[in-house]
Amino acid sequence: MIGLISNSDESAYTEEVQHLTAWCANNDLALNTKKTKELIVDYRKSNDGTHTPIRINGTEVELVTSFTFLGVHISEDLSWTLNTSTLTRKIHQRLFFLKRLKKIHLSPQILVNFYRCTIESILEALQSKRCLRKARSIVKDCSNPNHRLFTLLPSRRHYRSLCTRTSRFRGSFFPASVTLLDSTPRCTYCTSTDLCSIYIL
Repeated sequence: MIGLISNSDESAYTEEVQHLTAWCANNDLALNTKKTKELIVDYRKSNDGTHTPIRINGTEVELVTSFTFLGVHISEDLSWTLNTSTLTRKIHQRLFFLKRLKKIHLSPQILVNFYRCTIESILEALQSKRCLRKARSIVKDCSNPNHRLFTLLPSRRHYRSLCTRTSRFRGSFFPASVTLLDSTPRCTYCTSTDLCSIYIL
């Protein structure tokens, strides 16, 4: 659940928590307060630190500086530092096993397969898959504010590339997702990036 606190007024945020608690109770869902965490993203220059912890069924919810959601580490400053360092540690652990396999003189093909399955997949496959899935959902949703960024060229086969001046922007989500969409096979009849089956009788 996401709530907004404006001008230090927490009433709307508290009401959202109360609505969620009531909805769960009415639908026979038990909220585990011990597993529920609260994270505050505050970009104000002056932070008075007077936030009142929320309570669910009389139990105070733990305030944390980061938490893991669907395998992604989200921190209170919304930076990728924690997530990147966690992935780096995981990769180093698997590189250790790769070195052990090399010491027992396994064939290069086996070493390459091990690298691609256990290390490269973390760095590339998951990122590309999730980026492409999100881009496809935006393309299909005309009400999405970012839908206009994905414009097909007159040929209807490729999307118009976004103008980028820096490598940082070029590697960000929207330019990268346009490149992924253009590199994905597309049905020439319906311009869909999903898998299509066409039967000619």
